[in-house]
Amino acid sequence: MALKSLRVAGVVAASLLLGACSSVGVGVSVPIFPGVSIGIGGGSGGMHLGVGAGVGPVGVGVGVNQRGQVSTGVGVGTSTNVGGAQVGVGVGTSTVIYDPQQQPQQRPGR
Repeated sequence: MALKSLRVAGVVAASLLLGACSSVGVGVSVPIFPGVSIGIGGGSGGMHLGVGAGVGPVGVGVGVNQRGQVSTGVGVGTSTNVGGAQVGVGVGTSTVIYDPQQQPQQRPGR
């Protein structure tokens, strides 16, 4: 049961890395050890590569897209075994924490 929960979290975390809140897509994640997975996905927000971790139905992750933007996310979800593969769905939110296209803000007095 615990292994299934960790797989669920991996699926959820990978799905979070697909893009911002307004993005819809599909991705694949591969567990690298219990509770942690790496994933790649694509959708309306572009291509993303990231790492996710989770416990039970809750997952968190961080990823980077093809424009170099780094984002973090959190969400909840569920999965089931379909033909030997874990297939899941989740909902969550993410935010961009670094955007190389934005100019650094100047501190006052400089």
